[in-house]
Amino acid sequence: MATKTKKVLIVYAHQSAGSFSAAAKDAAVKVLTAQGCTVEVSDLYAMKFKATATAEDITGEPKNAEHFRYAEETKLAWEEGKLSADITEEQRKVTEADLIIFQFPMYWFSLPAILKGWFDRVLTLGFAYSHDKRYSHGIFKDKKTVLSFTTGSHESMFSATGINGDMNVTLWPLQNGILHYCGFQVLAPQIFWAPSHVASQARSTMLEEWRKRLPLLLGEEPLTFTPMDCFDVEKGFQLKPEVHEKNATKEFGLTVGIHLGKRLPPNNQMKCGV
Repeated sequence: MATKTKKVLIVYAHQSAGSFSAAAKDAAVKVLTAQGCTVEVSDLYAMKFKATATAEDITGEPKNAEHFRYAEETKLAWEEGKLSADITEEQRKVTEADLIIFQFPMYWFSLPAILKGWFDRVLTLGFAYSHDKRYSHGIFKDKKTVLSFTTGSHESMFSATGINGDMNVTLWPLQNGILHYCGFQVLAPQIFWAPSHVASQARSTMLEEWRKRLPLLLGEEPLTFTPMDCFDVEKGFQLKPEVHEKNATKEFGLTVGIHLGKRLPPNNQMKCGV
């Protein structure tokens, strides 16, 4: 029986084809295609993708125009097939993908607005998450994803003693609050540290390391997050006492976010198995 061809979606957010981000995206397309994957690219700037979440994302009249509530309105529109065509197309790509690579330059310790808009508009309530289906019970638990991005600062600046602070803390809202929230298996990020501030040979080395990693992505183990079953729904999703007790004598907290007032586990958002 033939194995199913793996599908990869690259959501790419950079304005310039001459950028390092473009080179990283092109490397991913080439390597993964050569490996036999079907690769699709959403080039957000080329697509002129709309970043703002508005009532225009729904075709026809909203249920409550006077008090427009985006999450509820788009959930209804998704159920009724009334989301705008650009959102529907991106949702198709997400549904079909086994792996999603987000390729972007880090802006202000976060995402470029056009990519944040992709998350805001594409990951609608109902399609990407619901009250019952999120985190380890999430809708996309069979899909893998990875953040691949450039920084403007050197690695030393994003350390626990550096001026920018710990990159693990910076990544928590993105990897836990968006990706893991929707159930994705989040792979360790691919970080290209300050490519615009290093020699061309160093940039070449960065790209070569990415090329070596790419064929292994689909088989990688994801980062560690605390499962939903460890929390008491009846008590406001608080960590269950038995889980708390089990970890009481440990040196580190469970994760960057659920740290129990302890030291943060080193590289919890950067390396698998931490």
